[in-house]
Amino acid sequence: QVQLVESGGGLVQPGGSLRLSCTTSGLLFSSYVMRWWRQAPGKEREMVAGITSTGHNTIDIESAKGRFTISRDNAKNTVYLQMNSLKPEDTAVYYCNAGRGAYEDYWGQGTQVTVSS
Repeated sequence: QVQLVESGGGLVQPGGSLRLSCTTSGLLFSSYVMRWWRQAPGKEREMVAGITSTGHNTIDIESAKGRFTISRDNAKNTVYLQMNSLKPEDTAVYYCNAGRGAYEDYWGQGTQVTVSS
């Protein structure tokens, strides 16, 4: 059974930092592309960042470039999203996603990030 479990969300003041973690089980982690998505209230889910099995990474939201970093530890079956200089508009539920090929696509349950003073 494949499981993706996110952690690290919470309430943080503007300008603060959080590091999200997504620990997986039941899959060969090192062979999956890992992505972080987010969904704010009333908005569609959007892709935040992705990292390939070999570590090539992208930040897909223009406003997050220079503030967010995605990384992975294949030995720990875990992907991370380091978020710095957080803004209120970063408030959303953040989801971890594992993908391989055309048909393998797994999701975590999400973790809430709230940026507010």
